[in-house]
Amino acid sequence: MAPQENVVQSTDGRRTGVRWRIFFLLLFMITINYVDRASLSVALPIIGTEFHLEPAMQGVLLSAFFWTYCLMQAPGGILADWFQPRVVIAGACVVWGLFQCLAATAVGTTTLLISRLGLGAAEGPIYPAGAKLNGMWMPLAERGRGAALLDTGAPLGAAFGSLIIAGLISWLGSWRMAFLIAGIGTVACGIFAWWYIRSRPSEHPGVNAAEAAYIEAGQRSGVGRDESESASNRELFTNPSVWLMFAGNIGCNAIWTGLLTWMPSYLAATQHLNIAALGGFSFIIFLSGAAGEMTGGFVLDFLVRTLPANFAYRLFWCTGAAIATVSLYILAYLHDMTTVIVVLAGALFFARWGNLYWVLQPLLAGPGKAGLLGGVMNTFTNLFAIFSTLLIGFIVQLSGSYFGALMFFVGMGTLLFVCSLAIQYRRPELPPATRRAAA
Repeated sequence: MAPQENVVQSTDGRRTGVRWRIFFLLLFMITINYVDRASLSVALPIIGTEFHLEPAMQGVLLSAFFWTYCLMQAPGGILADWFQPRVVIAGACVVWGLFQCLAATAVGTTTLLISRLGLGAAEGPIYPAGAKLNGMWMPLAERGRGAALLDTGAPLGAAFGSLIIAGLISWLGSWRMAFLIAGIGTVACGIFAWWYIRSRPSEHPGVNAAEAAYIEAGQRSGVGRDESESASNRELFTNPSVWLMFAGNIGCNAIWTGLLTWMPSYLAATQHLNIAALGGFSFIIFLSGAAGEMTGGFVLDFLVRTLPANFAYRLFWCTGAAIATVSLYILAYLHDMTTVIVVLAGALFFARWGNLYWVLQPLLAGPGKAGLLGGVMNTFTNLFAIFSTLLIGFIVQLSGSYFGALMFFVGMGTLLFVCSLAIQYRRPELPPATRRAAA
């Protein structure tokens, strides 16, 4: 990459660290993402009373977010491929902040429903666009930490979201003002993201020549074809490793969403905890998930630097999946409260390693299709999450216990392990004839 006019020339040979500042900003944005999507759940007891909402309508409002969120995954990835990640990330943040503000003006269910549908649609592209940005800004040996910063906002937002929204409502005495402040803060974050983020290192005025050269050298991965060459759609969706990636991510996310939605009920039923204790223990467990994902980013990058790529990726994801799966199996036979909390925290710590599958889209697709591949992966993942959340409820209702639900998690962890073992972590070489035709 020849230095561009926007690239600052280094005077002492040291690299700037713009790429890390961009991904810490993404961490903050994903955390806000989860705070905003949790806001209705926190305020629903008040809103339900004010608007006289039946439980069925409350369920519709809560689920409406996921309708448009799922629908916008693949289109959001395509938009990131067409218009570049900076445009999609900043624009999405501003739009979902505006829909959060719209909810503050609601006088009935129609406005709330529109707000939730808009919030889901606007938040949909953020992960596919972030995965594409990871491939464009991070060398291969740093993408584990890049993916960790992108995705750790999910458990952080789950841990802090309820505390933040509930705190604003208590402090201001109004759920409307809490929603409005959250929405304005999100819009401000989107504007800042537009000002600071660039889609490519060569476009950022803060990147010096040393950092630009370091990123370019790290893009030459040695794990298949040059990443500057994007896969065709046919090549992409006939690659078995792509479908194994989809299935593995489904297994990982089923554990996460299952714990996110059912863990408080499980702890209340098996450990007889009150609301205050549930909140405190849930905070600890979700914070452990965030710590696990950040730690996993460092571990993955270390392994990629020191071991052959295929072996490094398999060792990392299979180790995390195995520990999480065994922990969840053991959990089914535990009764002591302290032990249950510790094992749950440990299970989520290692299960979140699977969420670093977000490093794979640039590796398997090339930069031109990374957004599309991330969007399709997240579409399948979230569609299955809707099904699995309902399935857990049926299992618990029919069996009268959480043993079957925990065995379902064990099955999902096994799926993650098997898929991680089978994926070929390289893009297949084109046959000579195909390569000549493409040229």
